[in-house]
Amino acid sequence: MSTAPQAPKSSPITLTVLSLLHFKPLHPYGMQRLLKQWGKDQVVNVGQRTSLYRAIDRLLGVGLIAVRETERDQQYPERTVYEITDAGREATRSWLLEMLREPKSEFPEFPVALANLMLLTPGEIEQALTARLTAVRAGQAAQQRSLAETAAFGVPRVAMLENEYAVALATAEADWLESVIADLRAGTLTWSAEELIAVAQASDAQAPQ
Repeated sequence: MSTAPQAPKSSPITLTVLSLLHFKPLHPYGMQRLLKQWGKDQVVNVGQRTSLYRAIDRLLGVGLIAVRETERDQQYPERTVYEITDAGREATRSWLLEMLREPKSEFPEFPVALANLMLLTPGEIEQALTARLTAVRAGQAAQQRSLAETAAFGVPRVAMLENEYAVALATAEADWLESVIADLRAGTLTWSAEELIAVAQASDAQAPQ
């Protein structure tokens, strides 16, 4: 006896596809164009079109979207237009509420590097964090430009909150980086190999046998 396919787990790209199809049926190229126009390409990685097609295939396979029609035009290749189903609308609401309510443990690279930077010298750390600060400030400026450009299309603020959030995070990170760099330059952030070894040995001695 065959069983119904399980709905895919929520992900940034599957949620975004469902959200776009709430407004109107779209083909993949139209999705990409709308994502860029609304500034969503700043928070959802659709640079590789294959990832978008994989997300569409997963949603189609479990009935959260359906094929609306196939467009045929002499100027363009054949394009499949997709629409959201009732099950897709329910999944969108469920995923959205879950993502908003429940912080998830994520493991980006930067905190891992911070957890192990005592292996570098203060000078190396200062140089690396200064380079990161420059990149973060540039990203902050790019996000602010994206906000202004998206607003110029008449997109309401509620559809741009993720960009505001990105700017706020970049601002907070840049301020923190500046404070750490200042401490390194002032010599108030210091450590030694002997100190770290002593702490590690003390922790080992206190661990239950």
